[in-house]
Amino acid sequence: MTPFIDAHAHLADPAFDEDRDAVIERAKAQGAQGIVVIGESIEVARRARSLAELHNGFMWFTAGVHPHDASSYDPLSTPDALRNLLQAGAVAIGECGLDYHYDNSPRPQQRRAFAEQLALAREVSKPVVVHTRDAVDDTAAMLSEAGKEGVRGVLHCFTGPDSLARTALDAGWFLSFAGLITFKKWSDDELLRVPPGDRILVESDAPYLAPAPHRGHRNEPAYVRLTLERLAAARGVTAESLAPALVHNARTFFGLAQAQTQP
Repeated sequence: MTPFIDAHAHLADPAFDEDRDAVIERAKAQGAQGIVVIGESIEVARRARSLAELHNGFMWFTAGVHPHDASSYDPLSTPDALRNLLQAGAVAIGECGLDYHYDNSPRPQQRRAFAEQLALAREVSKPVVVHTRDAVDDTAAMLSEAGKEGVRGVLHCFTGPDSLARTALDAGWFLSFAGLITFKKWSDDELLRVPPGDRILVESDAPYLAPAPHRGHRNEPAYVRLTLERLAAARGVTAESLAPALVHNARTFFGLAQAQTQP
């Protein structure tokens, strides 16, 4: 089996309520050594925490406020809620960031919520998991400034552009690739060769964006293997040779302990 850590999965989502245990076992059968469960809101982060505690050593959780929900970010209460979750073991802040495609929250509120979460990351020395869509200039400016202040982060489900990749890498950040790179319409393999081997993560973003040949169906962490194979091919190496470095990257970036039991 080719080992991997799924660096970004919404496993607390109701989409998995009927068969979550089976999903976890399928991931292990495909080589998963761990799953980072994303808490994109305070409520979801609390559910993600419960999962991580139930699967101690194989699952970890994050806590943040997604840009879609930035209008609900309360400067008086949300930071304390996030701090409590971080003290309870959250390995990163996020998913946070900017989404100017849907604009589900006003852009000024998105920028405020993102800025406050970046500031919190600096305060508590935790990395950030960042969502960005159609917001290249503002994302680049904010992450560049955060990088100067010592904040580490990852641009999740990254699809470019090259300029944002290089800004992130210059700031010391990571890039994480998901199933989109397996789609027939994907045409930017050069982007997959931009980051050095020690700055790459792989993820499912489950239940979203299932890789080919599962596109159109619910995604799950087991399918990360397909993304890993596609990434390796684009970089001119085998999945078997690339995989250990990506596992190491995930453990380093999130500060993950070695799994207590092997899958």
